[in-house]
Amino acid sequence: MNSLDIRAALPAAAVSDEALWWVEAFVRRLIQHAARNAPPSLSQRLEEEWLADLAARRGQMSRLRLAIGCCWATRVITREHVAANVPATASATGNEIMTASAHYDSSFVPRRTTAVVLIVCLHGVLIYSLATGLVHKMAAVIPPLMQVGVTEDVPAHHPPPPPLQPNLAPTRLEVPEPSFTVDAPSDADTLRGAPLEQPQPPPPSPPKALNRVPGGPGKGFPNTDDYYPAASRRLGEKGIASVRVCVDASGRLTADPMITQSSGSTRLDEGALTLAKAGSGHYRATTEDGRPVNACYPFRIRFEFRD
Repeated sequence: MNSLDIRAALPAAAVSDEALWWVEAFVRRLIQHAARNAPPSLSQRLEEEWLADLAARRGQMSRLRLAIGCCWATRVITREHVAANVPATASATGNEIMTASAHYDSSFVPRRTTAVVLIVCLHGVLIYSLATGLVHKMAAVIPPLMQVGVTEDVPAHHPPPPPLQPNLAPTRLEVPEPSFTVDAPSDADTLRGAPLEQPQPPPPSPPKALNRVPGGPGKGFPNTDDYYPAASRRLGEKGIASVRVCVDASGRLTADPMITQSSGSTRLDEGALTLAKAGSGHYRATTEDGRPVNACYPFRIRFEFRD
């Protein structure tokens, strides 16, 4: 029965609990054995401290490392204790010097015990692998065996020979001449059936030209000098601004005036717009055939210095 059969026969929970219990017991025995091999004056104290440290650790590998470390610490402590407590005696008789020293056996445990411990560790690792499914995972990672198959050579297929070309004799087609006649109407019949032309209406008479006279600033229109910007006077600015106004029949503005052509100075343009607004009611209306009408027209405002 292989490892997979053993794992299938045992429940996973039972194997896991048994492995954990076995590792716990092995670690405690190893720590107690190491404490007993320490010097008698330190044995009980070391065992209490190591067991307290063991209770604070959670992982099984951490506990196992602690037990191995305790064994190594026992070996070091024992060697230092023996070297410090065994006195060396020396006696001199004439020219001879006698020295007494203590030798410590460097072997920590017998070889048989070491072999038993190794075997027990291997069994523990095997049981732990079966409990955690490590063997099954390793078996799943191993790729399947390669299968080599031999295929027979496929015979080459030769293309079929081309079909024979048919021997077609030329055929002569005879087209019979048409035997029908077309009766075309004569010019007289055409003239007889043509409709009479309708008389064209006379062209419309051209519209009567209107005598249109555009308006402009009228009587009482404000003076340009009164709206000359003071800053422009100081700076010597001058120019001409074109303003477009919309005036009704009574000479009043129907909309705000607007600049159609700037004078080149923002201050002069604002002065021209202010002047155009102040002239509302003093504009001359546009006339058509002598009758005043609502209309829009531009006019120019000049700002300049006079001597």
